[in-house]
Amino acid sequence: MTIRILLIDDHTLFRSGVHAILQRQSDFKVVGEAADGLEGLKRAKQFLPDVILLDLHMPGLSGLETLKLLVQDVPQTAVVILTVSEDLDELSLALRDGACGYLLKSIETDTLASAIRKAAAGHPVIADDMTAKLVASMRAPKNAPAPPPVATADPLTTRERDIMRELARGASNKEIARSLMLAESTVKIHVRNILRKLNLTSRVQVAIYAVGQDAAPATEAA
Repeated sequence: MTIRILLIDDHTLFRSGVHAILQRQSDFKVVGEAADGLEGLKRAKQFLPDVILLDLHMPGLSGLETLKLLVQDVPQTAVVILTVSEDLDELSLALRDGACGYLLKSIETDTLASAIRKAAAGHPVIADDMTAKLVASMRAPKNAPAPPPVATADPLTTRERDIMRELARGASNKEIARSLMLAESTVKIHVRNILRKLNLTSRVQVAIYAVGQDAAPATEAA
């Protein structure tokens, strides 16, 4: 299977370099490039790529603004942020607005290729450094007041927490169904319930929540 990729970045040299690197992979095909968000949106609707690598800081339409439009207009495409920004607020906003991943431009070539394959398969991909920062930010200092909990009691059933653990390791619905011996349609219902109960909007957010909670066992029976 060939993974079709669109690059959206205003730096021509960087874009060309990534293009050349990705084209060396036998299962990758770069179907287009764009230097700004509006052009990127046009190319995305034209080529319907499997994965989009999107820069955050571009003139005109910003990366986050472009992300919202891409998620709306080409929802079947996995959008991965590829940026120099290590700002946690931008990471959180990108995940909230539907990004499948958040990678730093300092990433190694092999790691980037692996991340693209995971994103194309529907798995969340976040730079290790950013994941560590995000988890650390979710753990309040000892002397600081604790942040308000998502709910007053654990809202998830035992089965839902089992599925949340699988989401945290990047498993797809099919893989979760096989692992837990459930119908894939049942897994989809559980995932939808998890999102609703935790007031989250994406599988990536569930994975981050699970890491922050260390997937503690629930007291409620399934």
